[in-house]
Amino acid sequence: MPTTEITETITNAEWCVMRIVWTLGQADSHTIIDLVSQQHDWKAATIKTLIGRLVKKGALATTKNGRQFIYTPLIAEQAAMDTALAGQLDQMCAMCRGQAFVNAIDQTELSQDDIQELIQHLQTKLTTAPATISCDCLPEGYEGSC
Repeated sequence: MPTTEITETITNAEWCVMRIVWTLGQADSHTIIDLVSQQHDWKAATIKTLIGRLVKKGALATTKNGRQFIYTPLIAEQAAMDTALAGQLDQMCAMCRGQAFVNAIDQTELSQDDIQELIQHLQTKLTTAPATISCDCLPEGYEGSC
């Protein structure tokens, strides 16, 4: 699956469509339009454009079923989320990412199981983590910190 290239170009609006198709497994355009319209004040033509863009990008496959098109995801949801998040993290200062994680955790509703899994991963990562992380915003040889 070409997840890496696709998720870097999926817009916020297109994510809304993908989340619906991932959740349902497959959906026709009427279902997608109905569900997106309940969440956003977008016209049907706008949603159809988003669907068309996702097909062109290779994120959705189309199958004709009578007069309807059925849309199926061509990229896995978890892989797409992981790639999108990694792309965002790559844009941040290495020294400041930890605080961004803390802020994200504070602002994100997590289940007790999610929190327990995070604790376990962090405890394991703590054993090999460096004492500090350097700022990587400037080329080597320049001084600065965020």
